[in-house]
Amino acid sequence: MIKYIPGVVLTVCLLACHSTRVAKNSLSHTTETLIVQKVAKHVYQHTSFLNTESFGKVACNGMIVFDKKEAIVFDTPADTKSSEELIQWIEDSLNCKVKAIIPTHFHEDCLGGLEAFHKKGIPSYANNLTIQFARKQNVTLPQNGFDSQLELKVGNRKVMTEFLGEGHTRDNVIGYFPDEKIMFGGCLIKEVGAGKGNLADANVNDWSQTVIKVKAKYPDTQITIPGHGKSGGTELLDYTIKLFEKK
Repeated sequence: MIKYIPGVVLTVCLLACHSTRVAKNSLSHTTETLIVQKVAKHVYQHTSFLNTESFGKVACNGMIVFDKKEAIVFDTPADTKSSEELIQWIEDSLNCKVKAIIPTHFHEDCLGGLEAFHKKGIPSYANNLTIQFARKQNVTLPQNGFDSQLELKVGNRKVMTEFLGEGHTRDNVIGYFPDEKIMFGGCLIKEVGAGKGNLADANVNDWSQTVIKVKAKYPDTQITIPGHGKSGGTELLDYTIKLFEKK
């Protein structure tokens, strides 16, 4: 779910500074609780912050895909307040209605703000295993379940969500936007240079093989957004595969 290194504060500061220098035709948003930055024509990355006992203050990523005044969000921000802030930004700045929220696994950094989406009448979708595990934690549950793959439309464009195996958790899924070849890997995918992070609910034996399947299924991926840390290309997939290879 999460990792923490001393440089995370510096990373967040640099990200915030960079976001103030984006091109005038690219919307952005930076507060103490939420950062939103453009990734591609129809994709933004949102970053919120989770305070944890074990890892300190952690930056948590999610993805927004939008088209024709509709948006789909992968992973809620870390809490209700930052989720409300994100929804408001999408409505006001993108002039879009959020059509769906998709938590990529059952940890707090993926569905901690789910209540804010439900209060706005936004439907939520998740792996059936995510719903099952979340129920045991006595948290707000995703409303609609699927087993292996979910395909939704945002405007005229297809958005994919797929479970290809266990890794960070037994329920982790990835999101994919074929039109711009962008993957939201969530916590299944590590940023280059990251450690193994929180393994409390992990399947480290299957993790590499799962990411190998992800890479084989989506070989045209050009941008990969991890659950935490810096985005990149398929080198994030390769790094994660190597990190969890059986020795």
